[in-house]
Amino acid sequence: MDFIVGLPRTQKGYNSIWVVVDRLTKVAHFISVNTTYSGARLAELYISRIVCLHGVPKRIISDRGSQFTSRFWEQLHDSLDSKLRFSTAYHPQTDGQTERTNQILEDMLRACAIQYGTSWDKSLPYAEFSYNNSYQASLKKSPFEALYGRRCRTPLFWNQTGEKQNLRVAQSRQKSYADVRRRDLTFKVDDFVYLKVSPMRGIWRFNMKGKLAPRYISPFKIVERKGEVAYKLELPSNLSRIHDVFHVSQLKKCLRVPEEQAPLEGLDVQEDLTYTEHPVKILETFERVTRNRRVKMCRV
Repeated sequence: MDFIVGLPRTQKGYNSIWVVVDRLTKVAHFISVNTTYSGARLAELYISRIVCLHGVPKRIISDRGSQFTSRFWEQLHDSLDSKLRFSTAYHPQTDGQTERTNQILEDMLRACAIQYGTSWDKSLPYAEFSYNNSYQASLKKSPFEALYGRRCRTPLFWNQTGEKQNLRVAQSRQKSYADVRRRDLTFKVDDFVYLKVSPMRGIWRFNMKGKLAPRYISPFKIVERKGEVAYKLELPSNLSRIHDVFHVSQLKKCLRVPEEQAPLEGLDVQEDLTYTEHPVKILETFERVTRNRRVKMCRV
């Protein structure tokens, strides 16, 4: 279990997601929470959303957040006979499965963030349903099927006719997708690509900030290939101070999806491909309560 934090505050006061993943079947639950929730409040959600559906787990792996290291949380799991295991500091691979699920969830949320904004919590159940019914290469099936022993009944799948054949086709298709991603990306001269950038932390854009902010600018034209894994781009004059040769990992093929890119006009991109966003208008103010103080926040 782990948290995705730094999300836009919703009307119900949620600003983070509690991600709980079953290590065997990879079934995941996404629970809307607030970073100020105490261990007791999280325990209530844990009992109602996890234990009541799946029973008491034998072992739980989490980070060393104060909610999970509290005496209350420890005593709760002692009474339930669950073993608590904490991930190694600065080594998230200890709980790598949940970390990977978090990456997938962030991508799903980012895809609809501009449309939903601060109402992302309303689309969270659909993200959970979609994830649990998606094919997992390591399982050769979806998490739902691994848990219940059957495929989820949806308008896309009403009966069991030809299930084995369909599954073989799906496995072959998913394997081809995985093989494509394993190969290094290659582009041609005159192709257009997006350039990856990183927004400065603490600033909201399009009612969102940080992990949900647009990550690409452009498109830019490729004018030359440099070696095996680098390309030279045709940059405008306002980006002349930036070196125009980029590693392939910084590029993304241009598919002409406007919501995935930040407008270049008025964007001051630094040499390290970060940019600072300046507020134009304050839309809302609120206070964030921590243990020792109140912090005034502004949405711009």
